[in-house]
Amino acid sequence: MNLKALHDIGYGMYVISSRRGDKLNGQIANTVFQITSEPPTIAVSINKNNLTHEFIKESRVFTASVLCQDTLLSFIGHFGFKSGRDMNKLEGINYKIGETKAPIVMDNAVSYMGAKVIKEIDIGTHTIFVGQVVNADIASHKACMTYAYYHQVKRGTTPKTAPTYVKEKKEIAPKALKYRCTVCGYIYDPELGDPDGGIKPGTPFEELPEDWTCPVCGVSKSEFERSE
Repeated sequence: MNLKALHDIGYGMYVISSRRGDKLNGQIANTVFQITSEPPTIAVSINKNNLTHEFIKESRVFTASVLCQDTLLSFIGHFGFKSGRDMNKLEGINYKIGETKAPIVMDNAVSYMGAKVIKEIDIGTHTIFVGQVVNADIASHKACMTYAYYHQVKRGTTPKTAPTYVKEKKEIAPKALKYRCTVCGYIYDPELGDPDGGIKPGTPFEELPEDWTCPVCGVSKSEFERSE
Protein backbone atom coordinates (compact mmCIF):
# COMPACT_ATOMS: atom_id res chain seq x y z
CA MET A 1 0.00 0.00 0.00
CA ASN A 2 1.43 3.36 -1.07
CA LEU A 3 0.36 5.88 1.58
CA LYS A 4 1.85 8.72 -0.49
CA ALA A 5 -1.45 8.61 -2.37
CA LEU A 6 -2.92 10.41 0.64
CA HIS A 7 -0.70 13.41 -0.16
CA ASP A 8 -2.89 14.12 -3.20
CA ILE A 9 -5.89 14.93 -1.01
CA GLY A 10 -6.40 18.68 -0.94
CA TYR A 11 -5.07 20.34 2.22
CA GLY A 12 -4.19 23.86 3.25
CA MET A 13 -1.86 25.21 5.93
CA TYR A 14 -3.33 26.90 8.98
CA VAL A 15 -2.48 28.27 12.40
CA ILE A 16 -5.04 26.93 14.87
CA SER A 17 -5.22 28.96 18.08
CA SER A 18 -7.14 28.77 21.33
CA ARG A 19 -7.08 29.96 24.92
CA ARG A 20 -7.25 28.63 28.45
CA GLY A 21 -8.09 31.40 30.87
CA ASP A 22 -5.67 34.21 30.08
CA LYS A 23 -3.16 31.88 28.39
CA LEU A 24 -2.98 31.74 24.59
CA ASN A 25 -1.46 29.19 22.22
CA GLY A 26 -1.36 28.21 18.57
CA GLN A 27 -0.10 25.44 16.34
CA ILE A 28 0.20 24.50 12.67
CA ALA A 29 -2.48 22.24 11.20
CA ASN A 30 -3.33 21.08 7.71
CA THR A 31 -6.62 19.32 8.40
CA VAL A 32 -9.31 22.00 8.47
CA PHE A 33 -12.47 21.62 6.44
CA GLN A 34 -15.96 23.07 6.09
CA ILE A 35 -18.84 20.89 7.26
CA THR A 36 -21.97 22.95 6.48
CA SER A 37 -22.80 26.38 5.10
CA GLU A 38 -26.04 27.04 7.02
CA PRO A 39 -25.12 27.43 9.77
CA PRO A 40 -21.45 27.75 8.81
CA THR A 41 -19.44 25.04 10.54
CA ILE A 42 -15.83 23.91 10.22
CA ALA A 43 -13.81 21.07 11.71
CA VAL A 44 -10.17 20.66 12.69
CA SER A 45 -8.19 17.55 13.65
CA ILE A 46 -5.82 18.07 16.60
CA ASN A 47 -3.40 15.60 18.19
CA LYS A 48 -4.28 14.83 21.81
CA ASN A 49 -0.65 15.38 22.90
CA ASN A 50 -0.65 18.99 21.72
CA LEU A 51 -1.17 21.87 24.14
CA THR A 52 -3.68 23.42 21.74
CA HIS A 53 -5.82 20.31 22.18
CA GLU A 54 -5.95 20.94 25.93
CA PHE A 55 -6.91 24.57 25.35
CA ILE A 56 -9.72 23.77 22.90
CA LYS A 57 -10.98 20.93 25.10
CA GLU A 58 -11.35 23.32 28.04
CA SER A 59 -12.38 26.61 26.42
CA ARG A 60 -14.50 25.08 23.62
CA VAL A 61 -13.30 27.69 21.15
CA PHE A 62 -10.67 27.88 18.40
CA THR A 63 -9.60 30.07 15.51
CA ALA A 64 -8.09 29.16 12.14
CA SER A 65 -5.78 31.47 10.18
CA VAL A 66 -5.30 30.41 6.55
CA LEU A 67 -1.63 30.88 5.61
CA CYS A 68 -0.45 32.49 2.39
CA GLN A 69 1.85 30.81 -0.11
CA ASP A 70 4.92 32.90 0.69
CA THR A 71 4.89 32.14 4.43
CA LEU A 72 8.46 31.46 5.54
CA LEU A 73 9.42 27.99 6.73
CA SER A 74 10.70 29.52 9.94
CA PHE A 75 7.19 30.80 10.72
CA ILE A 76 5.68 27.38 10.12
CA GLY A 77 8.45 25.78 12.16
CA HIS A 78 7.75 28.18 15.03
CA PHE A 79 4.15 27.01 15.32
CA GLY A 80 4.71 23.45 14.13
CA PHE A 81 7.90 22.20 15.78
CA LYS A 82 7.98 24.12 19.05
CA SER A 83 5.77 23.64 22.09
CA GLY A 84 3.72 26.23 23.93
CA ARG A 85 4.68 24.37 27.11
CA ASP A 86 8.22 25.70 26.69
CA MET A 87 7.58 29.18 25.34
CA ASN A 88 4.98 31.82 24.57
CA LYS A 89 4.43 31.07 20.89
CA LEU A 90 2.50 34.30 20.33
CA GLU A 91 5.24 36.58 21.65
CA GLY A 92 6.33 38.86 18.81
CA ILE A 93 3.50 37.61 16.59
CA ASN A 94 0.87 39.94 15.15
CA TYR A 95 -2.50 38.71 16.40
CA LYS A 96 -5.84 40.03 17.58
CA ILE A 97 -8.48 38.72 19.95
CA GLY A 98 -11.66 37.54 18.25
CA GLU A 99 -15.25 37.21 19.43
CA THR A 100 -14.43 33.91 21.13
CA LYS A 101 -11.61 35.63 23.06
CA ALA A 102 -9.18 33.26 21.33
CA PRO A 103 -6.23 34.77 19.43
CA ILE A 104 -6.36 35.18 15.65
CA VAL A 105 -2.88 35.10 14.08
CA MET A 106 -2.70 37.83 11.42
CA ASP A 107 0.90 37.38 10.25
CA ASN A 108 0.88 35.66 6.82
CA ALA A 109 -2.91 35.19 7.01
CA VAL A 110 -5.05 35.18 3.86
CA SER A 111 -8.25 34.82 5.86
CA TYR A 112 -9.39 33.74 9.30
CA MET A 113 -12.36 32.39 11.21
CA GLY A 114 -13.32 31.85 14.82
CA ALA A 115 -15.54 29.03 16.02
CA LYS A 116 -17.29 27.65 19.08
CA VAL A 117 -17.11 23.87 19.51
CA ILE A 118 -20.47 22.16 19.10
CA LYS A 119 -19.26 18.58 18.77
CA GLU A 120 -16.10 16.54 19.14
CA ILE A 121 -15.19 13.13 17.77
CA ASP A 122 -12.55 10.89 19.34
CA ILE A 123 -10.32 9.40 16.64
CA GLY A 124 -7.74 7.61 18.78
CA THR A 125 -4.62 9.78 18.63
CA HIS A 126 -6.61 12.85 17.52
CA THR A 127 -9.84 14.66 18.25
CA ILE A 128 -11.93 16.23 15.52
CA PHE A 129 -13.44 19.44 16.87
CA VAL A 130 -16.50 20.68 14.98
CA GLY A 131 -17.20 24.36 15.51
CA GLN A 132 -19.88 26.82 14.49
CA VAL A 133 -18.24 29.85 12.88
CA VAL A 134 -19.00 33.06 14.78
CA ASN A 135 -16.66 35.43 12.96
CA ALA A 136 -14.65 35.35 9.74
CA ASP A 137 -12.96 37.76 7.34
CA ILE A 138 -10.47 38.12 4.50
CA ALA A 139 -7.03 39.38 5.56
CA SER A 140 -5.28 39.64 2.18
CA HIS A 141 -5.62 38.63 -1.46
CA LYS A 142 -2.47 36.53 -1.63
CA ALA A 143 -2.55 32.93 -2.80
CA CYS A 144 -3.20 30.32 -0.12
CA MET A 145 -0.49 27.82 0.72
CA THR A 146 -1.49 24.26 -0.03
CA TYR A 147 0.02 21.28 1.77
CA ALA A 148 1.42 20.07 -1.57
CA TYR A 149 3.13 23.45 -2.16
CA TYR A 150 4.58 23.32 1.35
CA HIS A 151 6.22 19.97 0.61
CA GLN A 152 7.10 20.29 -3.07
CA VAL A 153 8.17 23.94 -3.29
CA LYS A 154 8.96 24.97 0.28
CA ARG A 155 10.33 21.45 1.01
CA GLY A 156 8.76 21.53 4.46
CA THR A 157 8.39 18.58 6.80
CA THR A 158 5.51 17.12 8.80
CA PRO A 159 5.46 16.95 12.62
CA LYS A 160 4.93 13.44 14.00
CA THR A 161 1.76 14.68 15.77
CA ALA A 162 0.12 15.73 12.50
CA PRO A 163 -2.78 13.55 11.29
CA THR A 164 -1.09 13.25 7.88
CA TYR A 165 2.32 12.16 9.21
CA VAL A 166 3.71 9.08 7.46
CA LYS A 167 7.08 7.63 8.43
CA GLU A 168 9.22 7.35 5.33
CA LYS A 169 12.33 5.34 4.65
CA LYS A 170 15.55 7.29 4.14
CA GLU A 171 16.54 7.67 0.52
CA ILE A 172 19.77 5.98 -0.48
CA ALA A 173 21.68 8.69 -2.29
CA PRO A 174 25.34 8.59 -1.18
CA LYS A 175 26.45 11.04 -3.87
CA ALA A 176 23.66 13.55 -3.33
CA LEU A 177 25.48 15.37 -0.52
CA LYS A 178 22.15 16.12 1.10
CA TYR A 179 21.90 16.67 4.83
CA ARG A 180 18.96 15.90 7.10
CA CYS A 181 17.93 17.78 10.25
CA THR A 182 17.79 15.22 13.05
CA VAL A 183 15.20 17.32 14.91
CA CYS A 184 12.47 17.97 12.32
CA GLY A 185 13.53 15.94 9.28
CA TYR A 186 14.15 18.88 6.92
CA ILE A 187 16.46 17.92 4.02
CA TYR A 188 19.05 20.45 2.89
CA ASP A 189 19.58 19.92 -0.85
CA PRO A 190 22.60 21.88 -2.19
CA GLU A 191 21.03 21.95 -5.66
CA LEU A 192 18.14 23.97 -4.26
CA GLY A 193 19.90 25.93 -1.50
CA ASP A 194 17.80 27.84 1.02
CA PRO A 195 16.23 30.84 -0.78
CA ASP A 196 14.37 32.00 2.34
CA GLY A 197 17.67 32.09 4.22
CA GLY A 198 19.60 33.79 1.41
CA ILE A 199 21.50 30.61 0.43
CA LYS A 200 21.88 30.30 -3.35
CA PRO A 201 21.30 27.02 -5.21
CA GLY A 202 24.51 25.06 -5.66
CA THR A 203 25.87 25.87 -2.18
CA PRO A 204 27.30 22.71 -0.50
CA PHE A 205 26.28 22.06 3.07
CA GLU A 206 29.92 22.38 4.17
CA GLU A 207 30.04 25.94 2.82
CA LEU A 208 26.98 27.18 4.68
CA PRO A 209 27.72 29.97 7.18
CA GLU A 210 28.39 28.73 10.71
CA ASP A 211 25.39 30.71 11.98
CA TRP A 212 23.05 29.12 9.42
CA THR A 213 20.11 27.35 11.05
CA CYS A 214 17.43 24.91 9.94
CA PRO A 215 14.75 26.95 8.14
CA VAL A 216 12.01 24.84 9.72
CA CYS A 217 12.90 24.31 13.38
CA GLY A 218 15.85 26.70 13.84
CA VAL A 219 18.53 24.31 15.13
CA SER A 220 22.20 24.73 14.19
CA LYS A 221 24.23 22.92 11.50
CA SER A 222 25.58 20.57 14.15
CA GLU A 223 22.15 18.92 14.35
CA PHE A 224 22.33 17.78 10.72
CA GLU A 225 23.55 14.43 9.39
CA ARG A 226 24.23 13.06 5.93
CA SER A 227 21.04 11.84 4.28
CA GLU A 228 21.99 8.45 2.88
